[in-house]
Amino acid sequence: MKKKRTLSTILLILLIIAFLASGGYLFHYFWMAKQTENELSQLQQIRQEAFSDTEEETEVKSETGRSIQKGYRKLYKKNSDLIGWVTVKNTKIDYPVMQTPEEEEYYIHRDFYGEYSSAGTLFVDLESNVQKPSDNILIYGHNMKTGKMFHDLLKYENESFYKNHKYIQFDTIYGNGTYEVIAAFRTHILTEKEDGFRYYQFFNAEDKSAFNQYVSGCKALTGYTIDTDASYGDSLLTLSTCAYHTDNGRFVVVAKKLTP
Repeated sequence: MKKKRTLSTILLILLIIAFLASGGYLFHYFWMAKQTENELSQLQQIRQEAFSDTEEETEVKSETGRSIQKGYRKLYKKNSDLIGWVTVKNTKIDYPVMQTPEEEEYYIHRDFYGEYSSAGTLFVDLESNVQKPSDNILIYGHNMKTGKMFHDLLKYENESFYKNHKYIQFDTIYGNGTYEVIAAFRTHILTEKEDGFRYYQFFNAEDKSAFNQYVSGCKALTGYTIDTDASYGDSLLTLSTCAYHTDNGRFVVVAKKLTP
């Protein structure tokens, strides 16, 4: 009888420890999420104020010698890894985008200032060239349970959502760009032995056929019809986030740049 009571006591203690540990984890998770939200709000405010500021500002140039457009000069001074800003109206997607050629995934678990953050910061694939630019610019972001970062991308699986959110704004530090969605789909990262469509390997088309193959591959995976198409010579934007329908699942939205 005494042995049973001792065992019950031990089990109770273990349950209490597990409960406190899980509670502590949740508290830390949501506390970090709140910190991230506050930081991003500050960055958004800096950007908005910079665009609306009527005072003359000293020209700021990037490390390559190109002039940074007015709205991003203050942010660029804070962190020269900034390469642009992506926005989808009436969603939570309204974030800075980073690029670090020396370490592609540097911002996967870092905030804008380089401090640890489970949400990370949106970043551009190493093979994408914003300077040129490349035929396709690929941006990665986490699918956060809090609804932040690229979580709202998965809403494009719904055709009615797509119809109300056809346009994506991706401004680089050098100029602005509006993109129209041409595809939205679930897929996964393939192993070396698997055959299939590798959306994450397309950056510059060797020729018209290669470009069309990428576009048709994206549209074939889309669960509804999107009439808008892309032609060889168009600039593309691909947004990618994790999805949990399968191992290494991804949800992807592809858009083409509209001419001014």
